[in-house]
Amino acid sequence: MLKFNALKSIAAYALFITSVAFISACSDGKPQFSAIDVTGADYAKDFALTDHNGQPRSIKDFSGKVVVMFFGYTQCPDVCPTTMTELVEVKKLLGADGDKLQALFVTVDPARDTPAVLKSYMANFDPTFLALYAEPQALAAVAKDYKVYYKKAEGKTPTSYTMDHSAGSYIYDTQGKLRLYTRYGSGVAPLAADIKLLLKNP
Repeated sequence: MLKFNALKSIAAYALFITSVAFISACSDGKPQFSAIDVTGADYAKDFALTDHNGQPRSIKDFSGKVVVMFFGYTQCPDVCPTTMTELVEVKKLLGADGDKLQALFVTVDPARDTPAVLKSYMANFDPTFLALYAEPQALAAVAKDYKVYYKKAEGKTPTSYTMDHSAGSYIYDTQGKLRLYTRYGSGVAPLAADIKLLLKNP
């Protein structure tokens, strides 16, 4: 009887190990991201915008790179410069893969953010980062597709207004497919780790 119980215990243990291995195999098949996984979303699939050099752009232009896309404006006092500075740090953490990161900054303030202003703003962070813009009506359509909120908050003078806007970023994989949404303030290290996963699992 003792021997039978021992055999039952061994069989049960073997079954447990097999189950754990199976579950682990299933888990390993899908990357575990820190950011919100939006793979398969039916929005924010592409865009038609112009970069600060006057070149028309779409997500297809950045094939082979992980794209991080953020909506903001150059006179933003905190969220925008912080986000761009963090992306500079992320690029450093990626090391040799840093050139596979493409940061895109979409202005929600095209009235003040001219191509020259946008180009100068990007130069403060990284020369490979691109700022994108569109005419107000086209911008509104893009923002709607990306579920991005923005609204002018009037200032003391006609030109001293600020822009309230969404503060998260969209992340595309190397094939131009939307994969992640990362909230503002999520941290540099988790974002870098997520991008490494996307580079490893295209």
